[in-house]
Amino acid sequence: MDIDIPLKYGVDQCVGDTICAGGIMYAQRTIPALLDFCQDIRKYAKPGALLLNYANPMAMNVWACNKYGGVPTVGLCHGVQGAHWQITNCIERWAKQEGLLDAEETLHRRDVDVIAAGINHQTWFVKVQWRGMDMLPRLLELFEQHPTYAETEKVRIDVLRRFGYYSTESNGHLSEYLPWYRKRTAEIPQWIDLSNWIHGETGGYLRVCTEGRNWFETDFPNWLREEPDTFTPETRSEEHGSYIIEALETGRVYRGHFNIVNKGHITNLPDGCVIEIPGYVDKNGINMPVVGNLPLACAATCSASVRVQEMGMEAAVRGDVTLLKQAMLHDPLVGAVCNPEEVWQMTDDMLIAQAAWLPQYQSEIAVARQRLETASVNGTRVTLRETVGAARLHTRSVDEMMQQPGEARSNAAAADKGKMTR
Repeated sequence: MDIDIPLKYGVDQCVGDTICAGGIMYAQRTIPALLDFCQDIRKYAKPGALLLNYANPMAMNVWACNKYGGVPTVGLCHGVQGAHWQITNCIERWAKQEGLLDAEETLHRRDVDVIAAGINHQTWFVKVQWRGMDMLPRLLELFEQHPTYAETEKVRIDVLRRFGYYSTESNGHLSEYLPWYRKRTAEIPQWIDLSNWIHGETGGYLRVCTEGRNWFETDFPNWLREEPDTFTPETRSEEHGSYIIEALETGRVYRGHFNIVNKGHITNLPDGCVIEIPGYVDKNGINMPVVGNLPLACAATCSASVRVQEMGMEAAVRGDVTLLKQAMLHDPLVGAVCNPEEVWQMTDDMLIAQAAWLPQYQSEIAVARQRLETASVNGTRVTLRETVGAARLHTRSVDEMMQQPGEARSNAAAADKGKMTR
């Protein structure tokens, strides 16, 4: 519903789980559940218990839990790590061409020092250093010349070209957070790549998650017959959660990028919003340094999304239909595609379709249904579009996936279905 209903109004999303029409509605369903979690944590956990949130929409969830849940909450995402690996790959390739690395040498992302700052999924690499060299001025050339990224990261490279800073988030995600790349259906294909859903496919994440779920349900008996996975230091993932717990318990210092409430950390984004910046963890807790100002273009882009997040979060807590519609209206992509009446009708359509998961809106659902029925009778209902989107691929059945069982099993097993961490 988060993907299909907005498509009828011309809003073509790749993921729809962070902002845009799908992400805003995702928050309406998720935030009440998280506030229930927070109530249980306050009741049963020791004082000061920390909630580590991996769920999207990251910023709205963390904002609600900290402001209304009464539980200190930190948001964790692997977007920075994934982009850090991309930058490292570009630098390694350039260094070999320049004779600064031998052909057989490889770089780990730990070899490249970065500072990324912004908001979740719109975090910007404001510092990139390797061997003491400032690599920021070289990044555009390195990405443009990369044999893979030049094809798969067209939006990110174009933003890098115009902003001067590389964004942490994937091509498909970034394209739906901005008002420029998905507003004209005919132009969408020139900005995306269909080799992987994460590069911009219409409803791509919905497709791979549906396929993965269906395959897992089919293949589950086979999984149970296998030996369980073993976890060793060598196979440890790069997700922040276990490192944070380790640092809090042992004092072993861990540095990562975390989503926290802004309290003067980024000085040209509003205090109280949720930002993503580097921080350090030890036995004293999570310590977040002051970053200062973001570059103005980066701050402007983040500021637009921050206000959408704020309205969406407050609407979810209050069950406020007007505020929900205003969040939709101010969303960068929705606003670029839809006029105000289309936004109002689309929101009513989504409220009615998702009524079973929106307890805070129950008194408003019948009113929304009446508005749509009245508009139909009066002939004022907005005309919907008949479209499957600019780049929607077929969702494979289990029988079709059985032709490539290895790929299907890998997809079903992957927490990171975009395979962004390398």
